[in-house]
Amino acid sequence: MRSTLTQKPLWLGTLPYALIAAATLLRLAPHAPNFQPIDALALFGGAILPGAWAFVVPLGAVALSDAVLGFYGVGMIWVYASYVVIVVLGRFALRHRSMKGVAGTALVSAVLFYLITNFGEWLGPLYPHTPAGLAASYTAAIPFFRNTVLSDLAYSLALFGIYDAARLAERRRAAGIAAAQRTT
Repeated sequence: MRSTLTQKPLWLGTLPYALIAAATLLRLAPHAPNFQPIDALALFGGAILPGAWAFVVPLGAVALSDAVLGFYGVGMIWVYASYVVIVVLGRFALRHRSMKGVAGTALVSAVLFYLITNFGEWLGPLYPHTPAGLAASYTAAIPFFRNTVLSDLAYSLALFGIYDAARLAERRRAAGIAAAQRTT
């Protein structure tokens, strides 16, 4: 079969599965607390993946890794909800991407993860359901926030950079094939 400029590359069809596998393995590998790829994957999914795949990929990766790590109760709903919100953020904020836009949106996703998950933690049994308890929940999470920011930036820039480089290489390859077909 001839390759055309409009034909999608084969690797795009396998991309969701590869992302789920890679993110699951990275989350299971030893890493610093909160230095994980799922936030960035949710952002990437929202910006790049079509339809339900945008949600399935990050939620699938976190569910698979949680199946190994162990689910830790009802509070997990807030973690999963934060990924849904980050997918939606990626869908709307990164329609027209730039490195600066990806970095800024990655910072916003880190803040959203921090706010949503620690609010959920406050609603659990650990903190009193008072303004002081809410402040204590957010304060206790500050040491983990730095790694969330760093991982969101690193993984987001890597995911979008690799994806854009692969798309550029594919366009160049397809243009080379088209040029060769025109000259013969």
